[in-house]
Formats: sequence, C-alpha cells, structure tokens
Amino acid sequence: MRIAYLECFSGISGDMFLGALLDAGVPPELFTRTVEALGVEARLEISRVQRSGISAVKLDVVAAGEKELPREEFLEKQGHHHHEHEHAQHEHGHSARDDKQHEHSDPTPEHSHSGQEHQQHSDGHSHSHHRGLKEIRKIIHEAALSESTKQRATKIFEALGAAEAKIHNTNIEKIHFHEVGAIDAIVDITCAAAGVEALGVDEIICSPLNVGGGMVKCAHGTFPIPAPATLELLKNAPIYSGEIQKELVTPTGAAIVNVLANRFASFPRMKTEKIGYGAGTRDFKDFPNVLRLTLGETSEDHKVLAPEETITILEANVDDMTPQVFGYVMDRALQEGALDVFATAVQMKKNRPAMLLTVLCYPEDAQRLTQLVFAETTTLGVRTREEKRTRLGRRHLTVNTKWGEVRIKLANLNGSISNYAPEYEDCRRIAEQQRVPLKAVIQEAIKVYLERENG
Repeated sequence: MRIAYLECFSGISGDMFLGALLDAGVPPELFTRTVEALGVEARLEISRVQRSGISAVKLDVVAAGEKELPREEFLEKQGHHHHEHEHAQHEHGHSARDDKQHEHSDPTPEHSHSGQEHQQHSDGHSHSHHRGLKEIRKIIHEAALSESTKQRATKIFEALGAAEAKIHNTNIEKIHFHEVGAIDAIVDITCAAAGVEALGVDEIICSPLNVGGGMVKCAHGTFPIPAPATLELLKNAPIYSGEIQKELVTPTGAAIVNVLANRFASFPRMKTEKIGYGAGTRDFKDFPNVLRLTLGETSEDHKVLAPEETITILEANVDDMTPQVFGYVMDRALQEGALDVFATAVQMKKNRPAMLLTVLCYPEDAQRLTQLVFAETTTLGVRTREEKRTRLGRRHLTVNTKWGEVRIKLANLNGSISNYAPEYEDCRRIAEQQRVPLKAVIQEAIKVYLERENG
C-alpha cells in the first residue's frame, strides 16, 4: 500500500505543506493551474532555501501584489489603528486576508489585515471583500478542478470554519472569517487538496505535532500557543511543545491535518521512494524549520481492508415536489459536502408514487445537510442513522492519450489493483474540446493504461 508520512517536528502550515509536496515530486504546474482555475488575484513564488543546513522548497502566495508579513511584524506596522478597526468590525465579518499559514503568521480570526484592506477599512469602504464559507464553496465549486479536489478543499475550509465558529460561539454560516475568506487560504487549501490527489497515496499518516509554545500578540490581546482555533482542530491528535517557543502550527496547517491525515503514528515500516522538505519562513538557529514528507510502500503484508469509518445516512420521502427541484437538491447536497446522494422510486401510502432521497455524509456534516433538505424540499421529516463503511484504498495515476492527459482511478485490495476506471470529468473535458465521442475517450484511456501496466 502506498502511503505518505508527515513529520511535524517543526509544526505545519499551508505553505510548508505545499513546499513539501513540490519537493516530493508534485509538479509546480499543477499548483499554477489550480490558482488559474480559482480565478483569484494571486501568483506563486517558489524557491529553494536552507533551513539549518537542510535544503527545502519555499512557496509563497503573492496575493493582491504583496506577501503576508509575519504576525509580529505586521502588527507592528499596523499599530493601534489596526486594533481599532478589527474590533469595530468583529460583528460584521473579519479581514479577508488569511494568516499566510507560516508558523509565524496569524491564526485567529481577529488578526491581520493586508495593508491594502486595512486602508479600505480606514477609508470607510464597505466590507464586501470579506468572504464567508458560502462564497468560498462557490469559488471552489465553479473552478475547473476535479471533483475530489473540490470536495477535499471544501472539507478543509469547513473544518477551519467550524473551529472558528465554536471559538466565537456562533453558527458557521453566519460569521465571516479571514482564515476562510482570504485569497492566501483559498490558494493554500485548494492546492493542498490538488497536491494530495496527485500523490496518489492510499493513506496519509501524521507524526505527533510540535505546536510550539509561549504567548503570541494578536489584535485582540495576547493569547497562548497553540492558538484557540488550532487547538480545536487538533482534538484527538498527539501534540507537544518543544524547545522552540514560537507558533509552529497554524489553523490552516491544523485543518489540513484534521481532514487529510488518516491516523497518527510514529514512523511506519515502509520502503521509502521519495522525500520532500517544505520550508517555513523563519530560520531557527540549530533547528530545521521544515516539514518532511516521505512517500513509499508499506513493508507490512496488508491482509485486511482499510479501517472502518462511521458515516451518517439521511433519508426523506418526497411525493409532492417537481423533478427539477429534486435534481437541484441532489446537486446542492454534493456541493455542501455530501459523500453521495441518490434517489429511489418508492410507493407510499394510498399508492402514491414518490422518491426516497438518500444522503451519505460524515457525521459532522449531518446537521448542515439536514437543514439543507428541510430548506430545499417539501419533506416534513428526515430520518438519520449511523452506519459503518469500509472502502477500498484509492489512488490515481495519469496516462497520456492521443487527445490529452486522463487520470485513472485505481482501487486497491490487499495490495493489488482490484478496479480501475478513467476519471469521468477528464474524459468529458477532452470529448468536448476535441469533439470526439465520450466513449472513444474512455476506451482510449483504458487501452493506454492497460498497455502501460503490461509493459
């Protein structure tokens, strides 16, 4: 089984994770295309740096023409004026600029502005540039990205938003977070989701996390490290504070681990294939400020399926709704994070034909999706139950057809490939662009894959 192991001995942030992905072989063009697909005003700067003698890849997101400053430098630059405006806008939405997700940057929602946005506030302009989770979902959903990338990115944002909402004792849909809304975070999180898909691993294992220590000055005062949102996201994860008394894990880094890590463990038994180092912004003396990503195959015999997971099943009978609305509800549920949605024709009392709507989701998404079903359908009740699900391990590889690249989804059972299928979205895009039948693209992708596997 192919796995990725994250070593967070110096914490984790969004840009450190992306740097490690690049150093481990994820092509930079993937991130560039992802940023272009999102349609946000940002560009990437990629460089190779040294961190206590270790060569690592440093990735910076340049949003609105500038990089994010370290938290302490930024607050010193903004001064008291920054504090006043942050406090004044707390009830109406936070700054749209994310903590850049370096280990030094601002993790809590009441923190840093970019200089440009701070000026907009001081000039009395509207807060329309703030982005809430609803708008973030829309940006990701409309991007020309794979469905799995969009679902992963959305889930990371939702985990981050849920943590902030709990900290502030409010509903996730009612508050605007600059972590959720910033261009930096949109790029970091969506590229992270795309990069993980490109790795094609069956499992991501994470080490215990060094969260740093001490106190950190924020716009609303001084807070202990780890910041509240970070600690909320790292529930049930093994964490510790080492010799570096600085902020090492950011909320975006914690959200990435929260969603993408399958489990936490010490270094697993594995045959190492690739190693990547992602650099943080600070260069600590005699301490490598890097995230290490190791890719390889487990050396253990895997005789069992992937671990079971708990999912929630939502069901509702609907007999008085137009088919157009039913289809819309199914699409909305998938956009909102449902794992799967399907409809079954049923016969209700008095022999009325009806549809049974079934939504599969993770337990933490059940309440939001239940509200969606009530809001968008005519049902008067939603049934809920929890079930165990066992999935085959999955990964992707890319084949080159005569019309372009197509990803092949592979399912693994006991270490061998049990199923394979071309990604529908890739095949559909090629069929539309090249004006060839969809079935021809699918057949060609399978043919190229089998030829590759058979040498």
